[in-house]
Amino acid sequence: MAETVFTPSLEGMKHVKSESSVILTKPFLDVCKQILPVLDKFGAAMALVKSDIGGNITRLENKYSSDPSKYEQLYSMVQEEVQNKTAKVIYALLVNTYKSTSVHNWVAMKLAPNREKFMEVISGTGDIKADIEKFCTTFYPFLKENHDFLASVGLDDLKAS
Repeated sequence: MAETVFTPSLEGMKHVKSESSVILTKPFLDVCKQILPVLDKFGAAMALVKSDIGGNITRLENKYSSDPSKYEQLYSMVQEEVQNKTAKVIYALLVNTYKSTSVHNWVAMKLAPNREKFMEVISGTGDIKADIEKFCTTFYPFLKENHDFLASVGLDDLKAS
């Protein structure tokens, strides 16, 4: 089967939502982790971004692991953090990723020394342009839904620390 660096995340996105269209924590975080190797392909230009996103994923995975049934749904973590007035970790992953995706993509493409070589490196044996388009059209709605949910509980303008 033809694959690109996006293939694992595209497969994983099929499992992010439950049958009742609720975002599930573990599959969502798994997809987020599968994006990290894509950032590696940009080289040192994206190292800080990868580290930041990876750290946020790890913190959320640790919280999920502390009580998987309690945190099965992603927004259960947010609701708990809202109640405890500690809603920073979930914000850092959900909103910062949503708001900064286009900025980071632009910066990374400008910092990629040779776009053709970069596309060759990430393409693998599959259709990289089709996979990038599918990834963007499939993952963006999850990020948008997360942002909309956070806005509904008054967290859309919270500053992450």
